[in-house]
Amino acid sequence: MAFSTFWISLFLILFAVTGSFSAEESESNEFVVTLDHSNFTDFVAKHKFIVVEFYAPWCGHCKKLAPEYEKAASILSKNDPPVFLAKFDANNEQNKAIANEFEIRGYPTLKILRYGGSVVQEYKGPRDADGIVTYLKKQSGPASIEIKSPEDASSLIGDDKIFVVGVFPEFSGEKFENFMTLAERLRADYDFGHTSDGKFLPRGDSSAAGPLVRLFKPFDELFVDFQEFDVDALVKFVEEASTPIVTLFNKDPRHHPFVIKYFGSSNAKAMLFLNFTAEEKFDAFNSKYHEVAVLYKGKDLSFLMGDIEASQGAFQYFGIKEEQVPLIIIQTNDGQKYLKPNVEPDQIASWVKDFKDGIVQPYKKSEPIPEVNNEPVKVVVADNLEDMVFNSGKNVLLEFYAPWCGHCKKLAPILDEVALSFENDADVIIAKIDATANNIPQQSFDVKGYPTLYFRSATGKLLQYDGDRSKQAIIDFIQKNRDSVSEQDSSRKDEL
Repeated sequence: MAFSTFWISLFLILFAVTGSFSAEESESNEFVVTLDHSNFTDFVAKHKFIVVEFYAPWCGHCKKLAPEYEKAASILSKNDPPVFLAKFDANNEQNKAIANEFEIRGYPTLKILRYGGSVVQEYKGPRDADGIVTYLKKQSGPASIEIKSPEDASSLIGDDKIFVVGVFPEFSGEKFENFMTLAERLRADYDFGHTSDGKFLPRGDSSAAGPLVRLFKPFDELFVDFQEFDVDALVKFVEEASTPIVTLFNKDPRHHPFVIKYFGSSNAKAMLFLNFTAEEKFDAFNSKYHEVAVLYKGKDLSFLMGDIEASQGAFQYFGIKEEQVPLIIIQTNDGQKYLKPNVEPDQIASWVKDFKDGIVQPYKKSEPIPEVNNEPVKVVVADNLEDMVFNSGKNVLLEFYAPWCGHCKKLAPILDEVALSFENDADVIIAKIDATANNIPQQSFDVKGYPTLYFRSATGKLLQYDGDRSKQAIIDFIQKNRDSVSEQDSSRKDEL
């Protein structure tokens, strides 16, 4: 399942994955293999299954993961066959080519490399040692497990997860092979089994001899069958059938995997926020919202209903207030937002129809343009971003931050020092924008988390800064990539 980085970022914000980590990286990496540009390709080519952590030495999240990752590596080294865990400094300049090849845009990023690196999958398991071990033992084993009895089925098919079973009279032939290809392709996201007897399965027609694919799920109709065996059709079936008509977002961890899937979808996102326990009209909202979700199923719009108790991260991200609840937000993949505050149940269907018909105008969120903007780090808001960044004719380093972000608070005094070092340089601007209170043009900036730093040169080069967050490193980056205003003026003359 391909995840949009934008929606991954929003999911992390919803779950309030913020703040700084203080754990130190393990000094003794006896079991985690250290890779770099000189040995990466050869090591990967020798192994059928390995896991690589792409990290940056300065990353707090990486430091927190390090001891858990090392502990898991020590346990998995005794597995039969051994499972190798490796780490790769993606921030090292000599390693950047490989990091770019694997599209590393945040730290830590863990990837599973199969068959000498010919198959690359995202690691989507836990980040504690025991969880890593359990997840990787499963991932390194068979993609699909044979179900030989009702006891096998009951141990594998739970009431709170997706499970996909292929029913085949015999385990051979093109349809069976295509099912196994499906299992291999989607094994990072779903559990698979195969059986020769539908009587072993807990739900559905027990007399079905197959071949068929039965997907079990803990919502909506609880199971659904499919009998087309083209691999792409099977993938589409599993992805669509495993998505709830309405995804619930509250503090119940059983719903969290489906929230992840919701934000992994390429559809536009409709989100209804209300108080699940105090809202007198909850049943009416639930019913009307489900009716609308059914109406638009398969029409590039996914639906989520969130409890305000669990949605404070979303409120911070969107800059909305509890007095606007019940509230519908629709956000498209280009970053446009459409809001309907204090909505009533009977208004949901007509408002969503107006959105689909292009009648609803996008909501532009911007703080007021500052009347005074004379601090070393200049304040940018949505309404002056074009003027201060794109049309200024200057070299601009722009920080996207969140007021509640611990990493941003740590970076703030460093950026002040950087700005002071350029205070007599009219060609350079150091600026910041509160990304939770202002619309960000997604076509220009890929803001996955906070803080995110972008640099736009005077001639229009746009670069994301992912180096060390020290004063000197940032200054060196600006000096290396800046243009003179005369170059910018010359460029304009060439255009004319």
